[in-house]
Amino acid sequence: MTDVATEKSRGQEYANMMMSTASFTICSMGMMVFNKLAIRSCPLPCSLVALQMGFTALVMLTVFWKTLHIGSVKDALKWCRVVPFFVGMLLTSMFALKNAPMSLVITFRALTPLFTLGVEGMLPSPPRPGHKTMFSLIVMVAGASLYARDLGKPGEASASWRAVGWILLNTGLACTERVLQRLMLSKEQTPVDVSKTAASLLNNLVGMFPMIAIAYATQEHTQIHGVIAGMSHFDYLWVFLSCMVGVGISFTAIWAQSIISATSMLVLTNANKFVVILVELFLIPEAHQISRVQLLGAITAIMATVLYAKSRDAEDAEAKALKALKEGAGVTEHSLLIPKTV
Repeated sequence: MTDVATEKSRGQEYANMMMSTASFTICSMGMMVFNKLAIRSCPLPCSLVALQMGFTALVMLTVFWKTLHIGSVKDALKWCRVVPFFVGMLLTSMFALKNAPMSLVITFRALTPLFTLGVEGMLPSPPRPGHKTMFSLIVMVAGASLYARDLGKPGEASASWRAVGWILLNTGLACTERVLQRLMLSKEQTPVDVSKTAASLLNNLVGMFPMIAIAYATQEHTQIHGVIAGMSHFDYLWVFLSCMVGVGISFTAIWAQSIISATSMLVLTNANKFVVILVELFLIPEAHQISRVQLLGAITAIMATVLYAKSRDAEDAEAKALKALKEGAGVTEHSLLIPKTV
Protein backbone atom coordinates (compact mmCIF):
# COMPACT_ATOMS: atom_id res chain seq x y z
CA MET A 1 0.00 0.00 0.00
CA THR A 2 2.87 2.34 0.84
CA ASP A 3 4.52 1.73 -2.55
CA VAL A 4 1.22 2.36 -4.33
CA ALA A 5 0.69 5.62 -2.41
CA THR A 6 4.26 6.70 -3.16
CA GLU A 7 3.87 5.98 -6.86
CA LYS A 8 0.56 7.85 -6.90
CA SER A 9 2.16 10.83 -5.16
CA ARG A 10 5.03 10.85 -7.66
CA GLY A 11 2.56 10.65 -10.52
CA GLN A 12 0.66 13.65 -9.17
CA GLU A 13 3.88 15.63 -8.72
CA TYR A 14 4.96 14.80 -12.28
CA ALA A 15 1.55 15.77 -13.68
CA ASN A 16 1.63 19.03 -11.69
CA MET A 17 5.12 19.82 -12.99
CA MET A 18 4.11 19.06 -16.59
CA MET A 19 0.96 21.20 -16.34
CA SER A 20 2.80 24.14 -14.75
CA THR A 21 5.72 24.14 -17.20
CA ALA A 22 3.42 23.66 -20.21
CA SER A 23 1.18 26.53 -19.06
CA PHE A 24 4.17 28.78 -18.45
CA THR A 25 5.67 27.89 -21.83
CA ILE A 26 2.48 28.78 -23.67
CA CYS A 27 1.99 32.06 -21.77
CA SER A 28 5.66 33.06 -22.04
CA MET A 29 5.74 32.57 -25.81
CA GLY A 30 2.29 34.09 -26.21
CA MET A 31 3.18 37.19 -24.18
CA MET A 32 5.85 38.39 -26.59
CA VAL A 33 4.19 37.17 -29.80
CA PHE A 34 0.73 38.59 -29.01
CA ASN A 35 2.18 41.84 -27.68
CA LYS A 36 4.06 42.21 -30.96
CA LEU A 37 0.90 41.53 -32.97
CA ALA A 38 -1.16 43.78 -30.69
CA ILE A 39 1.18 46.78 -30.99
CA ARG A 40 1.12 46.33 -34.78
CA SER A 41 -2.69 46.29 -34.75
CA CYS A 42 -3.05 49.11 -32.22
CA PRO A 43 0.07 51.34 -32.40
CA LEU A 44 -0.79 53.21 -29.19
CA PRO A 45 1.59 51.71 -26.58
CA CYS A 46 0.37 53.67 -23.54
CA SER A 47 -3.30 53.02 -24.24
CA LEU A 48 -2.63 49.35 -24.99
CA VAL A 49 -0.73 48.81 -21.73
CA ALA A 50 -3.44 50.68 -19.78
CA LEU A 51 -6.04 48.37 -21.34
CA GLN A 52 -4.03 45.27 -20.39
CA MET A 53 -3.61 46.51 -16.83
CA GLY A 54 -7.31 47.29 -16.51
CA PHE A 55 -8.20 43.86 -17.86
CA THR A 56 -5.88 42.14 -15.35
CA ALA A 57 -7.29 44.18 -12.46
CA LEU A 58 -10.84 43.27 -13.53
CA VAL A 59 -9.96 39.56 -13.62
CA MET A 60 -8.39 39.79 -10.15
CA LEU A 61 -11.46 41.51 -8.71
CA THR A 62 -13.94 39.04 -10.24
CA VAL A 63 -12.36 35.62 -10.79
CA PHE A 64 -9.76 35.66 -7.99
CA TRP A 65 -11.43 37.93 -5.43
CA LYS A 66 -11.49 35.16 -2.79
CA THR A 67 -7.68 34.97 -2.83
CA LEU A 68 -7.16 38.71 -2.41
CA HIS A 69 -5.62 39.60 0.95
CA ILE A 70 -4.09 42.88 2.14
CA GLY A 71 -3.13 43.04 5.81
CA SER A 72 -3.40 46.79 6.26
CA VAL A 73 -3.30 50.12 4.46
CA LYS A 74 0.35 50.39 5.48
CA ASP A 75 1.11 47.11 3.69
CA ALA A 76 -0.68 48.32 0.56
CA LEU A 77 1.20 51.64 0.57
CA LYS A 78 4.50 49.84 1.15
CA TRP A 79 3.87 47.52 -1.80
CA CYS A 80 3.01 50.51 -4.01
CA ARG A 81 6.73 51.33 -4.11
CA VAL A 82 6.96 48.58 -6.71
CA VAL A 83 4.29 50.13 -8.96
CA PRO A 84 6.43 52.82 -10.72
CA PHE A 85 8.99 50.20 -11.75
CA PHE A 86 6.22 47.80 -12.84
CA VAL A 87 4.60 50.51 -14.97
CA GLY A 88 7.92 51.51 -16.49
CA MET A 89 8.81 47.89 -17.23
CA LEU A 90 5.57 47.26 -19.16
CA LEU A 91 5.67 50.53 -21.07
CA THR A 92 9.34 50.33 -22.15
CA SER A 93 8.77 46.73 -23.28
CA MET A 94 5.92 47.87 -25.52
CA PHE A 95 7.99 50.76 -26.90
CA ALA A 96 10.78 48.32 -27.74
CA LEU A 97 8.44 45.88 -29.50
CA LYS A 98 6.90 48.74 -31.49
CA ASN A 99 10.25 49.76 -32.98
CA ALA A 100 12.19 46.50 -33.25
CA PRO A 101 11.95 42.82 -34.16
CA MET A 102 11.39 40.34 -31.32
CA SER A 103 14.85 38.83 -31.85
CA LEU A 104 16.46 42.17 -30.96
CA VAL A 105 14.39 42.41 -27.78
CA ILE A 106 15.27 38.83 -26.84
CA THR A 107 19.01 39.28 -27.50
CA PHE A 108 19.46 42.40 -25.42
CA ARG A 109 17.21 41.12 -22.64
CA ALA A 110 19.74 38.31 -22.31
CA LEU A 111 21.97 40.96 -20.71
CA THR A 112 19.65 40.98 -17.67
CA PRO A 113 22.24 39.28 -15.37
CA LEU A 114 24.55 42.28 -15.81
CA PHE A 115 21.86 44.56 -14.40
CA THR A 116 20.88 42.02 -11.74
CA LEU A 117 24.44 41.79 -10.42
CA GLY A 118 24.62 45.59 -10.34
CA VAL A 119 21.39 45.88 -8.34
CA GLU A 120 22.29 42.97 -6.04
CA GLY A 121 25.66 44.63 -5.40
CA MET A 122 23.79 47.34 -3.48
CA LEU A 123 22.26 44.78 -1.09
CA PRO A 124 23.69 44.10 2.39
CA SER A 125 25.19 40.73 1.31
CA PRO A 126 26.02 41.04 -2.40
CA PRO A 127 26.89 37.87 -4.38
CA ARG A 128 30.48 37.20 -5.40
CA PRO A 129 30.52 35.92 -8.99
CA GLY A 130 33.16 33.32 -9.84
CA HIS A 131 35.23 32.75 -12.97
CA LYS A 132 32.56 30.73 -14.80
CA THR A 133 29.92 33.37 -14.07
CA MET A 134 32.18 36.15 -15.34
CA PHE A 135 32.96 34.10 -18.48
CA SER A 136 29.24 33.65 -19.19
CA LEU A 137 28.71 37.42 -18.83
CA ILE A 138 31.49 38.06 -21.37
CA VAL A 139 29.83 35.60 -23.79
CA MET A 140 26.48 37.41 -23.32
CA VAL A 141 28.04 40.74 -24.25
CA ALA A 142 29.81 39.12 -27.22
CA GLY A 143 26.51 37.67 -28.50
CA ALA A 144 24.71 41.01 -28.16
CA SER A 145 27.61 42.80 -29.88
CA LEU A 146 27.50 40.29 -32.74
CA TYR A 147 23.79 40.99 -33.21
CA ALA A 148 24.33 44.75 -33.01
CA ARG A 149 27.07 44.66 -35.66
CA ASP A 150 24.46 44.22 -38.38
CA LEU A 151 21.70 46.31 -36.81
CA GLY A 152 19.40 47.58 -39.52
CA LYS A 153 19.82 49.23 -42.86
CA PRO A 154 20.90 52.90 -42.93
CA GLY A 155 17.29 54.11 -42.88
CA GLU A 156 16.29 51.72 -40.07
CA ALA A 157 19.37 51.89 -37.87
CA SER A 158 18.16 54.84 -35.76
CA ALA A 159 14.89 53.09 -34.91
CA SER A 160 16.74 49.88 -34.03
CA TRP A 161 19.20 51.65 -31.73
CA ARG A 162 16.33 53.58 -30.15
CA ALA A 163 14.71 50.21 -29.43
CA VAL A 164 17.98 49.00 -27.85
CA GLY A 165 17.80 51.97 -25.50
CA TRP A 166 14.24 51.07 -24.52
CA ILE A 167 15.27 47.44 -23.95
CA LEU A 168 18.20 48.36 -21.71
CA LEU A 169 15.97 50.73 -19.71
CA ASN A 170 13.34 47.98 -19.54
CA THR A 171 15.91 45.52 -18.23
CA GLY A 172 17.06 47.89 -15.51
CA LEU A 173 13.48 48.58 -14.40
CA ALA A 174 12.60 44.87 -14.43
CA CYS A 175 15.62 43.94 -12.32
CA THR A 176 14.85 46.68 -9.78
CA GLU A 177 11.20 45.61 -9.63
CA ARG A 178 12.13 41.96 -8.98
CA VAL A 179 14.64 42.86 -6.26
CA LEU A 180 12.07 45.10 -4.55
CA GLN A 181 9.45 42.35 -4.66
CA ARG A 182 11.91 39.83 -3.28
CA LEU A 183 12.87 42.14 -0.42
CA MET A 184 9.20 42.77 0.45
CA LEU A 185 8.12 39.14 0.30
CA SER A 186 11.27 37.58 1.77
CA LYS A 187 10.89 36.15 5.27
CA GLU A 188 14.42 37.32 6.12
CA GLN A 189 13.39 40.94 5.53
CA THR A 190 10.23 42.67 6.76
CA PRO A 191 7.55 40.88 4.74
CA VAL A 192 4.52 42.70 3.41
CA ASP A 193 1.20 41.08 4.35
CA VAL A 194 -0.12 40.97 0.79
CA SER A 195 -1.14 37.89 -1.19
CA LYS A 196 0.33 37.38 -4.66
CA THR A 197 -3.02 38.03 -6.34
CA ALA A 198 -3.46 41.21 -4.28
CA ALA A 199 0.05 42.30 -5.24
CA SER A 200 -0.85 41.79 -8.90
CA LEU A 201 -4.08 43.75 -8.36
CA LEU A 202 -2.20 46.67 -6.77
CA ASN A 203 0.41 46.70 -9.54
CA ASN A 204 -2.20 46.83 -12.28
CA LEU A 205 -4.98 48.87 -10.68
CA VAL A 206 -2.75 51.58 -9.19
CA GLY A 207 -0.41 51.57 -12.20
CA MET A 208 -3.29 51.97 -14.65
CA PHE A 209 -3.93 55.60 -13.63
CA PRO A 210 -0.42 57.00 -14.35
CA MET A 211 -0.47 54.99 -17.59
CA ILE A 212 -3.70 56.72 -18.65
CA ALA A 213 -2.15 60.07 -17.71
CA ILE A 214 0.90 59.30 -19.90
CA ALA A 215 -1.45 58.36 -22.77
CA TYR A 216 -3.12 61.76 -22.48
CA ALA A 217 0.21 63.56 -22.20
CA THR A 218 1.41 61.91 -25.43
CA GLN A 219 -1.87 62.82 -27.18
CA GLU A 220 -2.81 59.18 -27.77
CA HIS A 221 -6.42 59.93 -26.83
CA THR A 222 -6.74 62.00 -30.03
CA GLN A 223 -5.78 58.98 -32.15
CA ILE A 224 -7.90 56.28 -30.48
CA HIS A 225 -11.02 56.71 -32.63
CA GLY A 226 -9.05 56.64 -35.86
CA VAL A 227 -7.05 53.57 -34.83
CA ILE A 228 -10.14 51.65 -33.66
CA ALA A 229 -11.96 52.50 -36.90
CA GLY A 230 -9.12 50.97 -38.91
CA MET A 231 -8.84 47.75 -36.87
CA SER A 232 -10.01 44.44 -38.30
CA HIS A 233 -11.50 41.46 -36.43
CA PHE A 234 -8.01 39.88 -36.25
CA ASP A 235 -6.60 43.09 -34.78
CA TYR A 236 -9.19 42.94 -31.98
CA LEU A 237 -8.28 39.27 -31.46
CA TRP A 238 -4.56 40.04 -31.01
CA VAL A 239 -5.31 42.78 -28.49
CA PHE A 240 -7.65 40.50 -26.52
CA LEU A 241 -5.13 37.63 -26.53
CA SER A 242 -2.38 39.97 -25.32
CA CYS A 243 -4.64 40.85 -22.36
CA MET A 244 -5.31 37.18 -21.65
CA VAL A 245 -1.67 36.07 -21.65
CA GLY A 246 -0.81 39.07 -19.47
CA VAL A 247 -3.08 37.63 -16.79
CA GLY A 248 -1.91 34.06 -17.39
CA ILE A 249 1.83 34.60 -17.14
CA SER A 250 1.55 36.33 -13.76
CA PHE A 251 0.23 33.07 -12.31
CA THR A 252 1.97 30.39 -14.37
CA ALA A 253 5.41 31.91 -13.67
CA ILE A 254 4.81 31.68 -9.90
CA TRP A 255 3.32 28.17 -10.28
CA ALA A 256 6.25 26.85 -12.31
CA GLN A 257 8.88 28.56 -10.14
CA SER A 258 7.42 26.92 -7.02
CA ILE A 259 7.97 23.46 -8.55
CA ILE A 260 11.17 23.58 -10.60
CA SER A 261 14.56 25.10 -9.79
CA ALA A 262 15.63 28.58 -10.84
CA THR A 263 18.07 27.07 -13.34
CA SER A 264 15.37 24.90 -14.90
CA MET A 265 13.12 27.96 -15.04
CA LEU A 266 15.77 29.94 -16.90
CA VAL A 267 16.48 27.07 -19.29
CA LEU A 268 12.74 26.76 -19.95
CA THR A 269 12.42 30.50 -20.53
CA ASN A 270 15.32 30.50 -22.98
CA ALA A 271 13.91 27.49 -24.82
CA ASN A 272 10.78 29.60 -25.31
CA LYS A 273 12.91 32.37 -26.80
CA PHE A 274 14.25 30.01 -29.46
CA VAL A 275 10.66 29.23 -30.45
CA VAL A 276 9.76 32.94 -30.54
CA ILE A 277 12.69 33.63 -32.89
CA LEU A 278 11.52 30.82 -35.19
CA VAL A 279 7.98 32.26 -35.11
CA GLU A 280 9.36 35.65 -36.12
CA LEU A 281 11.47 34.19 -38.93
CA PHE A 282 8.68 32.17 -40.54
CA LEU A 283 5.29 33.51 -39.35
CA ILE A 284 5.73 37.21 -38.49
CA PRO A 285 8.06 38.66 -41.13
CA GLU A 286 9.61 42.02 -40.31
CA ALA A 287 10.45 44.80 -42.76
CA HIS A 288 14.07 44.09 -41.84
CA GLN A 289 14.73 40.35 -41.60
CA ILE A 290 17.55 39.35 -39.27
CA SER A 291 20.75 38.15 -40.92
CA ARG A 292 22.64 34.93 -40.18
CA VAL A 293 25.17 36.89 -38.14
CA GLN A 294 22.36 38.37 -36.02
CA LEU A 295 20.80 34.93 -35.59
CA LEU A 296 24.16 33.59 -34.38
CA GLY A 297 24.49 36.52 -31.97
CA ALA A 298 20.99 35.93 -30.59
CA ILE A 299 21.63 32.21 -30.04
CA THR A 300 25.00 32.96 -28.40
CA ALA A 301 23.45 35.45 -25.97
CA ILE A 302 20.61 33.08 -25.08
CA MET A 303 22.94 30.12 -24.48
CA ALA A 304 25.14 32.33 -22.30
CA THR A 305 22.21 32.96 -19.96
CA VAL A 306 21.85 29.19 -19.46
CA LEU A 307 25.59 28.94 -18.71
CA TYR A 308 25.23 31.86 -16.29
CA ALA A 309 22.35 30.18 -14.44
CA LYS A 310 24.21 26.91 -14.07
CA SER A 311 27.39 28.68 -12.93
CA ARG A 312 25.49 30.73 -10.33
CA ASP A 313 23.72 27.63 -9.03
CA ALA A 314 27.03 25.76 -8.70
CA GLU A 315 28.68 28.71 -6.95
CA ASP A 316 25.74 29.17 -4.56
CA ALA A 317 25.73 25.45 -3.73
CA GLU A 318 29.47 25.54 -3.09
CA ALA A 319 29.14 28.62 -0.86
CA LYS A 320 26.31 26.99 1.16
CA ALA A 321 28.31 23.77 1.56
CA LEU A 322 31.36 25.73 2.75
CA LYS A 323 29.23 27.72 5.18
CA ALA A 324 27.67 24.54 6.58
CA LEU A 325 31.12 22.98 6.93
CA LYS A 326 32.43 26.00 8.82
CA GLU A 327 29.38 26.13 11.12
CA GLY A 328 29.60 22.41 11.77
CA ALA A 329 33.27 22.65 12.68
CA GLY A 330 32.79 25.89 14.62
CA VAL A 331 35.20 27.68 12.32
CA THR A 332 34.99 31.31 11.24
CA GLU A 333 36.47 32.87 8.11
CA HIS A 334 38.96 34.76 10.28
CA SER A 335 40.18 31.58 11.98
CA LEU A 336 40.79 29.92 8.62
CA LEU A 337 43.41 32.56 7.91
CA ILE A 338 45.35 31.86 11.14
CA PRO A 339 47.84 28.95 10.83
CA LYS A 340 47.45 26.31 13.51
CA THR A 341 50.43 25.57 15.79
CA VAL A 342 51.25 22.31 17.50
